[in-house]
Amino acid sequence: MKKFNVTGVCIPGKHYMADISQKVDQIVRLIEQEEYFTINRARQYGKTTTFAAVERRLKDRYHIIRLSFEIVSEESFENNCAFVETFISMAADKMVFTSLNQTLIDQWSSMESWKGADEKSPFDYLSRKITRLCRDSDREILLMIDEVDKSSDNQVFLNFLGMLRNKYLERQEDRDVTFKSVILAGVYDIKNMKLKIRPDAERKYNSPWNIAADFTVDMSFSPDETAAMLQDYENDHHTGMDIRAVSEALYFYTSGYPFLVSRLCKWIDEEGGRIWTAENVREAEKAILKLKNTLFDDLIKNVENNRQLREMILSILYDGVKYGFHLSNPVIEIGAMFGIFCERNHTVAVSNVIFETYLYDYTVSVKALEERRLMEEEQSRFIENGRLDMPRVLRKFQEVMRAEYRREDEAFVERQGQLRRVLDADEAFCHLGRDAVDVLNACAGARIAVKEGEEAIDVCLAIQQMNEEAAQ
Repeated sequence: MKKFNVTGVCIPGKHYMADISQKVDQIVRLIEQEEYFTINRARQYGKTTTFAAVERRLKDRYHIIRLSFEIVSEESFENNCAFVETFISMAADKMVFTSLNQTLIDQWSSMESWKGADEKSPFDYLSRKITRLCRDSDREILLMIDEVDKSSDNQVFLNFLGMLRNKYLERQEDRDVTFKSVILAGVYDIKNMKLKIRPDAERKYNSPWNIAADFTVDMSFSPDETAAMLQDYENDHHTGMDIRAVSEALYFYTSGYPFLVSRLCKWIDEEGGRIWTAENVREAEKAILKLKNTLFDDLIKNVENNRQLREMILSILYDGVKYGFHLSNPVIEIGAMFGIFCERNHTVAVSNVIFETYLYDYTVSVKALEERRLMEEEQSRFIENGRLDMPRVLRKFQEVMRAEYRREDEAFVERQGQLRRVLDADEAFCHLGRDAVDVLNACAGARIAVKEGEEAIDVCLAIQQMNEEAAQ
């Protein structure tokens, strides 16, 4: 029985999947045009599933070498030689799952010529191997590499991209044979990577991947694409759901973010009683907002690790500030890259209702904790031996009042005079009964002296005397 999947690649026959055939069509067109490009989208945005779908579509037309750098060790990026050896080994392991001639696979895997002078120019050696492989193959070859973020800021990886770039340019002039298309996938836009020309050089915008075509495919799920998934589910379970209404509700809360769509559906199917209504989509949204998951963890990590991004989010959520959507602004660019920002009416907006609610709840809780901490620190200044230090409170009150009303304009003097006339006209305003003073002393830790037998206390006078004593 199929299920909704929120971890790893989605597999037809095992998982309910949105219809991404039109997205695959657009990617195939880029491949047929021999483009090199990067699918750069936020975490859990369906990149790996899309890779798998492209491979299924094209495996009978091309030999496809599909790798992932997620499992590559840091040692493999320590130097050019280590990387080239790792790449050749990884590619050989994947070639056995293609229809490549075994002789070609053996030639590729052989490292006997990896001697002497070749060790000084490992990428030249790799380039020659790629040329021979692509020249002698009976089909054109595609190279697909997932999870390139792990290595994207590594000089060795940039050298690798530089080699691919050179072969791409040489092919344009019929001076080399290489992969028909190279597709990378990750969060960051490799096309705009800063290349370090020398180890001690300042980083400059001189990307070895500036040959890459712009990737403009919308990877979010439209209501129609989600409806196809719901129809598949309905064919199995016959719930009688209004597919259009549910798909629109899912889009309202998620804006088509693939992980969030699947997560809401999974909750309804497994925990929400299989009640497929717009109202229960709302219940699913409230439920997952209370749960931890890797996407929310990444969301908070990205916000907390970038002060400017956090400040922009807070100003949008709390102050309603409008920013024009310009990706030339690095803060907006990184927010969009992480899937936090989108463009709405030419302005920056949080990309979906779930993110907006989660970020709002998170920042409210952080603010509350910070305010409580500051309050406790402030309060501790006025507590001595578990009791309120009233003279210190009064001195602080005087400081605040002097700072706020240091300019005694005519209106202030007039108000002060009016207050004095009220107090002079009726002494009741200056006095408290013994019971009221006892309450103040007991609950607030005040130290208003009460003489034996005295039933009414002149509070103004008592406070003045306390202040004088504290100043001595």
